Amino acid sequence: MAPVSPDVLHTVASTQADHGGPSRSVPLLCEALSERGASVRLVTTVPDGEASGEVLLPENGVDTRTVTEAGRLRQLLRSPIAFYRALRDEVTRAPPDLMHDHGLWLPSNAAAALVSRRQGIPLVISTRGMLTNWALQHNRWKKRLAWMGYQKHVLRRAALFHVTSQEEVDALRDLGFEQPAAVIPNGVPLPDASSSNGPTGEGRRALFLSRVHPKKGLPMLLDAWATVRPSGWTLEIVGPSEEGHRAELEAQARRLGLEDAIQFSGPVADDEKWDVYRRADLFVLPTHSENFGIVVAEALAAGVPALTTTGAPWEDLDRHDCGWWVEPTEQALTEALRAAAGADDETRRAMGRRGRRLVEEEYSWPGVAANMTAAYQWLLGDGPRPDVIRDE
Repeated sequence: MAPVSPDVLHTVASTQADHGGPSRSVPLLCEALSERGASVRLVTTVPDGEASGEVLLPENGVDTRTVTEAGRLRQLLRSPIAFYRALRDEVTRAPPDLMHDHGLWLPSNAAAALVSRRQGIPLVISTRGMLTNWALQHNRWKKRLAWMGYQKHVLRRAALFHVTSQEEVDALRDLGFEQPAAVIPNGVPLPDASSSNGPTGEGRRALFLSRVHPKKGLPMLLDAWATVRPSGWTLEIVGPSEEGHRAELEAQARRLGLEDAIQFSGPVADDEKWDVYRRADLFVLPTHSENFGIVVAEALAAGVPALTTTGAPWEDLDRHDCGWWVEPTEQALTEALRAAAGADDETRRAMGRRGRRLVEEEYSWPGVAANMTAAYQWLLGDGPRPDVIRDE
C-alpha cells in the first residue's frame, strides 16, 4: 500500500519579498507539496495597510491564514500573541499530521513550538542557516538572550530538522542536537530559456542581487573590485538595504573612487527579477554565510555563471564548471573576479548553459517536494527511510 500524503501545517514569520530567502522559498515549497497531492496549510503574517512591500503568498491549493502585523512590534513579528492565537485556532480547528516551522530567532518560532507541544503534534524545523558560526556571532548578545530565553528549547522540540547542507547538520551536532536531519536543498523555478543573456555593446555587468546586509560580504567585494577594476564592466548591487548598510557601501565606493563603476539599485519585484538576472554577464554573492544561497541557483537558472564563496554550499559551481567557488576573503575574490572578467563571452555563456542544466536536473521544485514528502512520511512511520536523512 502506498504511503499516504500527510497533512502539514507550515509556519513562517513573513512572506514579504524583501524579508529574505524563506519569504520566497516557503510559499513555493507549499505549492510544490500541494501539487504532489499533500494537504498543505500556511500560517504567516502580512503587513498592515500602512506598510509597503510585495507579499508572496502561495496559490494552487494551499490554504493560507494570515495575521496582520500591528503596532511597534515589527521587529518582533509585530504581534506574536496574535500569531500564537491564530496558529492555536488553526490547529484546534483541524489538527495536522505535522507542523513545519521555518527559521529561528523570532517569537513565531516559539509560538510554533508551544502549539506543537500543547497539541502533541510532531514538529519539523527548518534552521535556514541561522546556526552557523557567522550567524551566531552577528548580533551575538541578542541571540544569547534569545537562546537562553526560548531558542534552545524550541530546537529541543524538533522531531526532525530540515537543512539544505551538511554544514547545517554539523552546526546542529556541535550544539548538542541529535535529532535526525533531512538534507534537502531549496527549489528554483526555471525561467524561459529563450530570453537568455548575450553580449551587448553596452559593456559587461556583474550583478549582486540579495539583501544588502553585512553578512553578504559586500565590503570585501568592493575592495576586490577596486583592485581588479575590470575595463568595460559595471557592478550592479540590487536589493533592499538593512541596518543602513547601503549608505556604508556608498561611502566606501566614494573612498575607493568607484562611483562610475558601481550602480546601487533598490529591491526588485519578484516578477521582474529574471530580466535583471538576464542582463548580467556574471553573478556575484561574496557571502560570509548562507544555508543555501537561492540567488546563486536563480542566476544559474537564468543562464548566468556565478561566483560565490565557501560560506555558501555551492561546490557544484566547481564540480559542474558553471562558476567560481572561493574562500570568503578579499584575495580570493580578487583572483576570481580577475578570472571571470578576463574570460571571453562565449566561455561565460557556456558556463551559464551548464549552470541552467544543473538546476534543471538537481534543484527543481518537483524533486524537492518529492524528497520532503518522503521525509514527512518516514517521520510519521508511513514510509521507508529516504536517502536524505542524516543521523550523524
